[in-house]
This record gives sequence, structure tokens and C-alpha cells, in this order.
Amino acid sequence: MLAYPSIDPVAFHIGSWPVYWYGLMYLVGFLGGWGLLSLRLRTSPRGFTQDQLSDLIFYAALGAIIGGRLGYMLFYDWHNLLSNPALVVQTWKGGMSFHGGLIGVLLALLICARKFKKPFLSLTDLIAPAVPIGLGAGRIGNFINGELWGRVTDVPWGMVFPNAGLAPRHPSQLYEFLMEGVLLFIILWCYSAKPKPLGAVSGMFAICYGVFRCIAEFFRSPDVQIGYLAFDWLTEGQLLSVPLILVGIVLVIWAYKRNANTMEKV
Repeated sequence: MLAYPSIDPVAFHIGSWPVYWYGLMYLVGFLGGWGLLSLRLRTSPRGFTQDQLSDLIFYAALGAIIGGRLGYMLFYDWHNLLSNPALVVQTWKGGMSFHGGLIGVLLALLICARKFKKPFLSLTDLIAPAVPIGLGAGRIGNFINGELWGRVTDVPWGMVFPNAGLAPRHPSQLYEFLMEGVLLFIILWCYSAKPKPLGAVSGMFAICYGVFRCIAEFFRSPDVQIGYLAFDWLTEGQLLSVPLILVGIVLVIWAYKRNANTMEKV
């Protein structure tokens, strides 16, 4: 068993104002993604300017934060939302939903697509390879907060998390960091190194994230207010991820079939 490295969730103070590690992880994700995409556009413009990229990141960040928090409260904690609506703005306490954040980002990109007069999927294809940076950073924030811990285990690297009882548990936040952060980034960054058919990169993101999330859920404890949905193993995260996988598969098939038909006409 490994000792859980208890870390103060407050990184530092600006005067009397606390700055939380969880919030800093989101900042790392947004700035890291922005920097890498900016670097890519310098060598491969792909029809976007640096100013357009800046607007995209700004709108996507707003969509991710607002949608992520609202999604968590609606999907996972709606009982507390009804009793205390002020919880919606308390993002520093953790509690962000990827699926809610995804909806928020997609809505933000839809606005940008109209603004730039570009195909919606060209925007999602552009930013998808950078999204795992934010996902990975967010999981580190979950680990620092000592939240979203794993199921009870006897593996040598099990940890006893604060407020999770005395039994060692899977450090599932770190599993998700490796799968949804590191591995997903490598796959998408390499896959998108050269331009792909419209929608293919977005579809690949949906497939890979959905698969990795479903795998991670087998090691992660379900939210106590929801528990297992069925069979003592099916979780809310898996239920929300399966449609994402199916949409991704359809999108990739459509993208390559559409590209093949276009090439035949040319």
C-alpha cells in the first residue's frame, strides 16, 4: 500500500484570496492547449489564424467551465442543486462533469463557427488534439483534492484516501490521467499530425475518450449519491460514454466515406 500524499488544496494566497490547485490545473490545461495549437498553426495553418485560435480557446474555456459545473450538478448531484443552488458557482470545491463540459464546448464552438463562417467540424477537429491536456490536468486536480477515488483494492499501489474509509483504494484519478490525458493526447496528436478528412479527428477523440472512460469506471467508485445503475458495476459515467463511442464511430466512417466520394468526383 502506498501513502496518499496529502496536499493542501490551496496552492497559495493572493492577499486573503485563496488560489486552489484545482483551478490552476484548469489554467494549465487551457494555456497548454493554446500554446501547442498555436505552435501547430505556425507550421500548418489549416485555414485558421492565431487570432481565431485565441477566440476559440476563450469561448471553449467558458463553455467547459460553465457546462462542466452545470453538467455535474445535473447529472450527478441534482438533489443538492435543488437544496442549495449556490453550489453551481463553487467550482473550486471540485465537481466538474466531462460530458457537461463537452456540451458546453460544443455550443461555444457552434457560436464560433457562425462567427468565422467555417464548418463546425473543422473547429472541433482543430482543438480536439489539445483537449487531453486539460483532461489530464483536471485529473491531477481531482487527486490533489482527494476526490473521485477508486474502488477498494488489494493491489500494492492502493491508497487510503481522506474521507474514504480505512480500506486502500485504486488511485483511479491517476489511471484517468494516464488514459484520458497522456495516452489520449499521444494518439490524437499523432493521428492529427497531417490533415485528416473533416470530422475524423473529432470522431477519433469521441471513440478513444469513451473507451478509456468506460475502462476507468471499472476502477473508480461511483458517486455515492447515485451508486451503480445496474449489475453492481454499470455507472453513470459509462452510461454517458457509450453514446459518445457510437457517435465517434459513425463520425469517422462518415468522414472517410465522404472524403472517398469527393476524391472520386475529382
